[in-house]
Amino acid sequence: MVDSIDVKQVVDVLETLYPLRYAEDWDAPGLIVGDPSWPVRRIHCAVDPTPETVDEAIASGAGMLITHHPLFFRSVHEVSGLGFRGDIVNRLIENHCALWVGHTNADSAHRGTAHAFADRLGLVDQRPLVPVHDERSEFPVGLGRVGTLPETMTLRDLARCVVELLPKTNMGVQVAGELDAPVRLVATLPGSGDSLFDEVRASGADVYITSDLRHHPATDAWQQARYEARLRERGYRIGSGDETPRPALINTPHSAIERSLFHYLVGDVRDAIEQAYGVVMPITLSQINTDPWSLHLA
Repeated sequence: MVDSIDVKQVVDVLETLYPLRYAEDWDAPGLIVGDPSWPVRRIHCAVDPTPETVDEAIASGAGMLITHHPLFFRSVHEVSGLGFRGDIVNRLIENHCALWVGHTNADSAHRGTAHAFADRLGLVDQRPLVPVHDERSEFPVGLGRVGTLPETMTLRDLARCVVELLPKTNMGVQVAGELDAPVRLVATLPGSGDSLFDEVRASGADVYITSDLRHHPATDAWQQARYEARLRERGYRIGSGDETPRPALINTPHSAIERSLFHYLVGDVRDAIEQAYGVVMPITLSQINTDPWSLHLA
């Protein structure tokens, strides 16, 4: 019985599940390191391609490391051992361990990052926050997710649910909003989300769960929500609902919420490889916390 397939065969599976055509224009996911002919007998997964997760993959005997975040966000001119990225590339090549990145393509895909997190929250009647038209997909795809909680809860309780779903980090979760206000319709974009405030407001969401909210965009969004609530209280028809400011904001650690991608990826990739090639592929998920912050003082 065949106990391995090659890198190209694994890439074909990955890019069927997470098509590269879904990637944002500035993004460059896909096969980053590795010869397509290298054998793969084991796959390791991690949110970030750090020296520690690369060491973990190599030590496990993995022929491929799958990460969500890219090793390279910008063009580079050298991959020498003078920098940590070059060292990672060299060590991966020395150990015949390929690196494949599923970034914004995996964010938008069916059962990708946003879909997985929304399912973990229990959201029903889901739709993409920013739809992507794809005639080849039978499922709705696109950035983010909007959906309804099974039952109304307070903002405070929803924030606690989010905390329980995510790996523990030193930065924790921040909330902007009236903590006892009821919330039901949720918008979420795992990853950096302050560029989509207009889309979130247009969705009518009671709360927006995302990451990396900067001071000025978050302040402006929350102050606008409060102002529109005051206008509704005075009888103006602006926005939706009652006098509650919306959307409230829940700001999560970036790597923690995007780990949700692997909620489905591990099983989906394993099943797709077995179906396509008859190989039962061991796939492991790193438990290393790649959040960069080591201390939060308040």
